[in-house]
Amino acid sequence: MKFKRFFSAFLLLLMVVSFAAVPAAADEVTPVPDPNIQTKAALLVDKETGTVLYAKNEHDELYPASLTKIMTALLTLEAVDQGKLALDQEITASATALNGLADDGSSAGIQVGETMSVENYLKCMLVVSANEACDVLAEAVSGSVDAFVDAMNAKAKELGCEDTHFANPNGLHDSQHYTSAWDLYLITLAALKYPEFMTICDMGVAEIPATNLSDIRRLHTTNYLLSNWRANGYLYSDAHGIKTGSTSEAGHCLVSSATQGSRSLISVVLGAQRIVGADGVADVQSFSETKRLFQWGFANFSTQKVLSDLDMLADVPVTLSKIDSVAVHPASEVDLVLPNDVKPEDLDRKLVLPENVDAPISAGQELGSVELSYNGTVYTSVPLVALNDVEASKLLTFWNNVQQFFSRTIVKVALVVIGILIVAGVGWKLTLGRRRYRYGKPARRSRGYRGRRR
Repeated sequence: MKFKRFFSAFLLLLMVVSFAAVPAAADEVTPVPDPNIQTKAALLVDKETGTVLYAKNEHDELYPASLTKIMTALLTLEAVDQGKLALDQEITASATALNGLADDGSSAGIQVGETMSVENYLKCMLVVSANEACDVLAEAVSGSVDAFVDAMNAKAKELGCEDTHFANPNGLHDSQHYTSAWDLYLITLAALKYPEFMTICDMGVAEIPATNLSDIRRLHTTNYLLSNWRANGYLYSDAHGIKTGSTSEAGHCLVSSATQGSRSLISVVLGAQRIVGADGVADVQSFSETKRLFQWGFANFSTQKVLSDLDMLADVPVTLSKIDSVAVHPASEVDLVLPNDVKPEDLDRKLVLPENVDAPISAGQELGSVELSYNGTVYTSVPLVALNDVEASKLLTFWNNVQQFFSRTIVKVALVVIGILIVAGVGWKLTLGRRRYRYGKPARRSRGYRGRRR
């Protein structure tokens, strides 16, 4: 019995030791699952840091449909900011602005000769995607729709859009009217600098006062994430704005944003489908996939402090000073959006520093940088600055200046030329000079032939 009890205790102890030897699952880095977004292109970016959390075909040239109106709003608000227009300025819709628009396109029922403010045209354009409002604003900003389109393409180029060409202000289909998820992100970022843009885009319903040709209008947003007035099953309480778009050629498109606590994300989806299930219920995937993309981003990533401005990362050797080196630290604190299982200590740090730096050095002077990456993905590069002042030694500086002077190519050439001249002068003295002097006295010159003496 004693032996059996001893043997059982031994086996139990062996099992405990075996389990203790297995690494804890918490120490392992679990890859972030792929959300497998079902659209032609998709992009999810952290608004504050610019960190790309998800990207699918983000540079593909695709039709944007009414997402075009983000650029139209941007140029309008830019004109307001520059004093060319005012939000409360009344504008009358012209026949040229409303001419040629598709009868089945999105509309707020604006009529030729109707007058309303710039702000209310923006609401018509961004809340219910009114095509006619785009052309009215285009004429107000640039004088004509064609001139406005030129301005759209110029602005796209200015923002760094490389896969974009606009053919109209509203997004009605044109084979030469295209952009990419990445370019739309850049355009949206620029538009978000104007508070009025998000204020309007985030409206579930907008009320347009009565005009000279219309009673009060109540405009319900086309964005199902913000309102269930048009469709049920898509509401997302964290969503804010931004713009919907759809044509048969472009599919269903959406630029949106969402906020949880201090974190905000921006998403772009292009070329989504409308799928009808076996139960007859339709799923407009621009909304459902955007909602799923936001949920995935918030669930799998978090903001972490990875560097403090008090972290001393290296010592840089100093020349021309009695002090041998100076410590460098990040110019500012660094927060990164990382997968939840990635810790700051898991990041690879690549220091880019000079072999040495000449004094004098001022505290805060940039001396290099540190690049932070993980699994080949570079997250950021941060300047490294000197911790303190370092004075230069006058004597060492003098000798360094002397050395630098004589190391210059022009000085070296001048010294070689001077040397050659000296050697040439000495050679001339030793050779040609001897012919002119005999034993130290000048040779008597011949006075020429004077005839034979008689």
